[in-house]
Amino acid sequence: MTERSEGAADKVGVAAERPSFFAELRRRNVIRMAGLYLVGAWLLIQIAETLLPIFDTPGWVLKALVLLVALGFIPALLMSWVFELTPEGLKRDAGADHAQAHATRTAKRMDMLTLAAVALLLLAIAADRFWPHTAGGEAAAPASAADMSAPADTAARPAKVTQPDTITADARPAIAVLPFADMSRDQDQEYFSDGLSEELLNLLAQLPQLRVIARTSSFSFKGKDVDIATIADALDVDTVLEGSVRKSGNRLRVTAQLIRASDASHLWSQTFDRELTDVFAVQDEIARAVVDALKLQLLPAQPVAHASRSDDPEAHRLYLLGRQHFRRSELKEAAAAFREAIARDANYAAAYASLSMVELFEADGIGDNAGKLRSLEQANKAIMLAPESPEGYLARAVNRLSFQRDWSGALSDYQHAMTLNAGSSQVQGNYGRALLAFGRIPEAVATLRRTAELDPLSAQAWAQLGRALSAAGDYAQAEQALQRSISLVPDADYALFHLGVSQLLQGRAQNALDTFSRASRTPDGSRCTAGTVMALYSLGDTGRADQILDAYIDQHAASGAYQIAEAYAWQGDRDQAFAWLQRAREHNDGGLAFLKSDPLMASLKSDPRFAAFQRELGLPE
Repeated sequence: MTERSEGAADKVGVAAERPSFFAELRRRNVIRMAGLYLVGAWLLIQIAETLLPIFDTPGWVLKALVLLVALGFIPALLMSWVFELTPEGLKRDAGADHAQAHATRTAKRMDMLTLAAVALLLLAIAADRFWPHTAGGEAAAPASAADMSAPADTAARPAKVTQPDTITADARPAIAVLPFADMSRDQDQEYFSDGLSEELLNLLAQLPQLRVIARTSSFSFKGKDVDIATIADALDVDTVLEGSVRKSGNRLRVTAQLIRASDASHLWSQTFDRELTDVFAVQDEIARAVVDALKLQLLPAQPVAHASRSDDPEAHRLYLLGRQHFRRSELKEAAAAFREAIARDANYAAAYASLSMVELFEADGIGDNAGKLRSLEQANKAIMLAPESPEGYLARAVNRLSFQRDWSGALSDYQHAMTLNAGSSQVQGNYGRALLAFGRIPEAVATLRRTAELDPLSAQAWAQLGRALSAAGDYAQAEQALQRSISLVPDADYALFHLGVSQLLQGRAQNALDTFSRASRTPDGSRCTAGTVMALYSLGDTGRADQILDAYIDQHAASGAYQIAEAYAWQGDRDQAFAWLQRAREHNDGGLAFLKSDPLMASLKSDPRFAAFQRELGLPE
């Protein structure tokens, strides 16, 4: 053999002894590391997906965890290739001969870890599949078409409120407080019996252990011949509280009973005979008895108590009468009743808070800035008299947000009301609306989802949720929520307007025109006239759009300045849009509070004047 052939033979021998790349991967346990990493990562994500919702963790946390786990895969493999695990710790790999013993021991350990991780993973999957979900877990199934279009006034058997998939399950015990029947001889104490029911509802809503259905939904069955099982099914509750009130002179008889929905059995019932001066004591007794019957363990820091009371029975009667007028939009009669209640009891905080809201609505309807300031004074008075009551903070927050442009003050008031009674759908709904105004759209959507869950038969709750979803760009869910609102109140101009806006934003101008035209025929549908202008412009009928807009300006230049600005912004006429925004500012138009989250103003946001105008308003950036 020549010298060259001998050298070639040596090279062949070396090549034969050198292990293949795949064999080297196995020796260095890179393949085992890949398997262990993937199984461990999957197990970690399964556990996080189960536990994070329990603590109301934002959705981005889980997404960030998945991203970090994915990014760590390649570095883990590189570490396995470069380093070996020895009795002395982690060291750089020293070659096949030296590392083989260590690699074999490490491989056995990794195999055991992988098997343990697989077992835990299977256990986690089984637990997620078969264990009951708690609040924040699996979302409810989407509503069927029949559920979403069922009329609200079906007396015989109302459709069950199957929540759309914007609503998550809530595992807390749920209760509905039905309006107590007026059993008085002259049947003239409806406002009193309704008021008693509403205050019981508010007392129970203070308890975080209970999910209490809001007044709008539970009172929707008033005067209808519907059995308890049907009501419980429609509202998705476990128990129902019902009763009656008989008032004669200064004597009061209240009968209350708590009924289990599953079998219509009575968990508790009792009759209270009291003097009228003991009405608050009766309410407290009933609330405590309900809690005991439901076997809830209350903490000392979670008492069931009234936030605002009057020791004068006549003042309390007037307050309840005012609340009835207010719900019927009889603002003058409501204001008169609240003022009489205050005249009898100058320290009646709840009456001041309610009078504040009435005066605010009256002033807004006629553009009376002095009236808005009076409303603010009434709210401040309510807070001073009862700082532990959410009503005053809500009244002041609405005024600060929509008319005083005190953004930080409004947010503080809403947050304070939430700490006092987060179980109230009214508090939740107002807070969600404020979050939308501040441009915090994902938070607004989450809060308004909970509002719709607490008040599933409220057209307003579904409309507010639909508006927020539309602002978030989730048009399918927005239309589902808005259609639910319209099925409950067919002529609700607010829901119709925002449904038309959602359709307009999707380029469905003809559908939007039909929706706006329907809404503009309602008593309060003037805002939808501006929507009609926008739809016609999108359809190319600019002549008719200009004609309708000119007529709208002639009639609503003061009260509709913000809607006029929206119409010009949609057309792309920025100069006119900014001119009308300034007019809206001069008229203290409440629409300006939602400028940050208004998708109809999108064409203005690239203009430097938009940021400057926001600064003029003092809106947080």
